[in-house]
Amino acid sequence: MVDDPGVRPGPLTPTATPEDGRTDSSLRPRRLEGYFGQDRIKESLRISIEAARQREEPLDHLLFHGPPGLGKTTLAMIVAAEMGVSIRITSGPAIERAGDLASLLTSLQAGDVLFIDEIHRLALPVEEVLYPAMEDFSVDIMLGKGPKARDVRLKLNRFTLVGATTRYALVSQPLRDRFGAAYRMEFYDQASLEHIVTRSAEVLNCRIVPDGVSEIARRSRGTARVANRLLRRVRDFAEVRADGVVTSEVASRALEQLQIDELGLDQMDRDLLRVMAERFGGGPVGLETLAAAISEEADTIMDVYEPYLLKIGFLQRTPRGRVLGRPAYDHLGLDATTRSAQATLFEARAFEDATFEDVPE
Repeated sequence: MVDDPGVRPGPLTPTATPEDGRTDSSLRPRRLEGYFGQDRIKESLRISIEAARQREEPLDHLLFHGPPGLGKTTLAMIVAAEMGVSIRITSGPAIERAGDLASLLTSLQAGDVLFIDEIHRLALPVEEVLYPAMEDFSVDIMLGKGPKARDVRLKLNRFTLVGATTRYALVSQPLRDRFGAAYRMEFYDQASLEHIVTRSAEVLNCRIVPDGVSEIARRSRGTARVANRLLRRVRDFAEVRADGVVTSEVASRALEQLQIDELGLDQMDRDLLRVMAERFGGGPVGLETLAAAISEEADTIMDVYEPYLLKIGFLQRTPRGRVLGRPAYDHLGLDATTRSAQATLFEARAFEDATFEDVPE
């Protein structure tokens, strides 16, 4: 078994930036023991990996889905390391033609892991090449053109496909059904984020005290990637404006300078909430209308900002549009009596639905 997953770059492997090589990649844990949070997923993976090792077989195909920054790519690399095989990394938009995917698949060695990020963005002709590859470990290619064209089936080495997506509903049903297991990544709790910040600080040689760890974790939006990003910025502030030690006060000053409040909301989050409250009476407001009002892409709002705002109850999705939750008014210091009657009604109905769902039949 190897210590690190062998990442074998190719034409479809995204080019690493200098920052990727020096910080983000080095902050990734390389074993399940060093990966904090997602305990349910880790335990399931640990069992699957051990069973595959005992049978000396490749691991079954895996699909990770959930908001960005929760560790989907890191888990794929850990799976390869635990299995002692190499990993090839690419993304759905990077595979433009079926021939590109066929070339990639035929280059895989026995047991290798193929990681496809944003797998929901695969083109349909490309996706169809995956079906026999995942089930039968073979790929069909056409030789020649016109009446003399003939179909040839090439056998592939047995491999493990690991897919990742932030839009699980956009993964087609035939593709979803071919994965052996699908795992939803959840937001991290405070304790897990504190472990992540502590470990990352050790890797970065950053001097940090426990209350500084807690302050950064508290403002990390339940997301590991955000926690690591904030740690790097706070470290810079501590080295320039303090004595190099990250305390709660130093972290708070650094994050306030970045306009990140005590709940981890940045200026765009607050602008989104304030526009909903002051211009739309708390909603309901359509996603496209909201995107136009704050000059942001609708997909960015839905994929980046909404998941955390929904989690903390500041935002609700309804059939008529987005509705601002009462806690958002308290956080922004706004008068909740300005809420529209529709927003109040939708919140009451959402509360009733959540209440009656818990009542046994």
